[in-house]
Amino acid sequence: MTRFRGCIDIHAGQVKQIVGGTLSETDETNLRTNFVATLPAGYFGKLYRENKVFGTHVIKLGGGCDDAAAEALAAWNGGLQIGGGITIDNAQEWLDKGADKVIVTSYLFPGAKLDVKRLEELTAKVGKERLVIDLSCRKRNNEWVVAMNKWQTLTETKLDKNTLEYLAQYCSEFLVHAADVEGLCRGIDKDLVIALSQWSPIPVTYAGGAKSITDLELVNRLSGGKVDLTYGSALDIFGGTLVKFEDCVKWNEDHSRL
Repeated sequence: MTRFRGCIDIHAGQVKQIVGGTLSETDETNLRTNFVATLPAGYFGKLYRENKVFGTHVIKLGGGCDDAAAEALAAWNGGLQIGGGITIDNAQEWLDKGADKVIVTSYLFPGAKLDVKRLEELTAKVGKERLVIDLSCRKRNNEWVVAMNKWQTLTETKLDKNTLEYLAQYCSEFLVHAADVEGLCRGIDKDLVIALSQWSPIPVTYAGGAKSITDLELVNRLSGGKVDLTYGSALDIFGGTLVKFEDCVKWNEDHSRL
């Protein structure tokens, strides 16, 4: 059964909701921000903890985010996942700070090419069960391509059945942002949700474009309950007007996997 999964996106030390395609490694003049929280990251960590929204991910979008991320993790010790700048050198440190799992992307793709040695070493260090691979992607020529560096750099890795089956040997779940629709609240990438449900042998969470509470039912139907869903800018706790947090929590309560 599809579950609602939470997110805490942190940029420049603040919880924000950003149009994914406008993020940049070097130039933020085109950055489009939908929401900037006045409340600290720890507030959101506590909110997810109190409402038992398991599998919530904290994503550090660039520098200056470590303190806020650590605050979020402290609010739900052992209950949140952490991503953004994760490497073999700091992965255990974030687990020690209270993360349930670490999420990795760019570190695995030096020069935009998958480095299997890095993947093997990271899995060996933290353990398969505590590793999530972020395969956020952009669509090019009717194919999904894994993107890194705040989704601005396309790698040489296609998001397809072979990729997911291979990488599933090294991690416990996947996180996939559809970067082209992230933050736009114009609807999910239905084809990608269906593909993920057919291709992934392990749990996968989809993020990008969700705009209605009915999207949970839609993803559940399209994926046969195999894909979980994250809401961002549409959610009222992030300034949105389209989806109520309490309705998402109720969905989880009514459709819990027991």
